[in-house]
Amino acid sequence: MAEEESQPLAYVHETVLKKRKNNEEWAIKRRDQLDARKKRKKEDLKLAIRRPEEFVKEYRDKELDLIRMKQRLKRRKLFSDNIKSDLLFVIRIRGSKDMHPRTRKILNLLRLRHILSGVFVKTNEATLKMLLSVEPFITYGYPSLKNVRELIYKKGCGMIDKQSAPLTNNNVIEQALGKYGIICIEDIVHEIATVGSHFKEVTKFLWPFRLKAPERRLLLKKKPYKDGGDSGNREEHINELIDKLN
Repeated sequence: MAEEESQPLAYVHETVLKKRKNNEEWAIKRRDQLDARKKRKKEDLKLAIRRPEEFVKEYRDKELDLIRMKQRLKRRKLFSDNIKSDLLFVIRIRGSKDMHPRTRKILNLLRLRHILSGVFVKTNEATLKMLLSVEPFITYGYPSLKNVRELIYKKGCGMIDKQSAPLTNNNVIEQALGKYGIICIEDIVHEIATVGSHFKEVTKFLWPFRLKAPERRLLLKKKPYKDGGDSGNREEHINELIDKLN
């Protein structure tokens, strides 16, 4: 033991120490420069003068979004007969550009406030009407049991005091959902996959899933999936997209 304590420290050459110090100083300086550049860019955006034509175009695009929403609801009756599953997984694929405030409100009701966020929903008339209203901004389909389980185990978070908390402890689940007989993460998987009697309470407890952007950015188009685009009902093919984003 004494021999181990008396061993000399490893020798590091002075030039190596200087190089380390210079690298650290350079990294700090570079970080400060990037922070200053970001701050300057934000200030420039605030002061940027927009031409009247831009405001007119933005207003027209938003009104066009509302008109198309009404046309979709009028032209296409609710398609509940064509839905083959009681469970849907919905992913937001577009940002807020050209979006009418009514569209944004519906997306907020679906809890899809961010691009590549996803939620489980139960198939019913009200939900299908909402999905049809915001169809160019979302895609959805029938998740497999495998993907339901992987999403909940890998990315599942619960809402505790209006804050997101990872589902790493069954005590958290039992405290929130124990009164419904749901005491562990596998109970959550079962309730979601089977669209059980406490599906609403479980989905309300689950924080919207934040999916990751793939290495090769997906060009997600507003055009319907059945017409070669990315929005709307993918049916079972939603599982291929979940695999890319999970």
